[in-house]
Amino acid sequence: VRIGKAAGGPTTFKVEASMMEIYNERVRDLFNPHNPKNDAGLKVRENPKTGPYVDGLALMPVRDYAHIDHLMEEGTKARTVASTQMNATSSRAHTIFTIILTQTTTNESTMKVMDRVSKVNLVDLAGSERANSTGASGDRLKEGAAINKSLSALGDCVQSLVSKSKHVPFRNS
Repeated sequence: VRIGKAAGGPTTFKVEASMMEIYNERVRDLFNPHNPKNDAGLKVRENPKTGPYVDGLALMPVRDYAHIDHLMEEGTKARTVASTQMNATSSRAHTIFTIILTQTTTNESTMKVMDRVSKVNLVDLAGSERANSTGASGDRLKEGAAINKSLSALGDCVQSLVSKSKHVPFRNS
């Protein structure tokens, strides 16, 4: 609602959203679950000015909160879940829902355009699991190992950041 009321004049606003999951070390687009690139995993790239991004990830324009809620529900339906002895619908992947807010201001005297961009990442990490507790075998065991490996890598990154280490092992997962 506020997005539409604020639009117009020298300042405009744009809101977009994306939703992905990291499943067995592969990035999948949850807004476009039938994308053939999901099978091999979308590529994570780095832009020197804007930072990391996922090549080919769907970015959906958003009208209001109800639209965000709808997109999140639709993406959630495409998540990878499976039954274990501990949970009938256990999430088997880490999920990231991103909201991108862009404020564009035009200086009316110079016609210079300036964008201010903010990103909000809502992250749902798959839980760490002990193979014995879940009764996992086969694919569930492989998934659990990937989950535990990535959570351990995340812990190493957080520890490096907290201790102000010169090297943060972002690429260890």
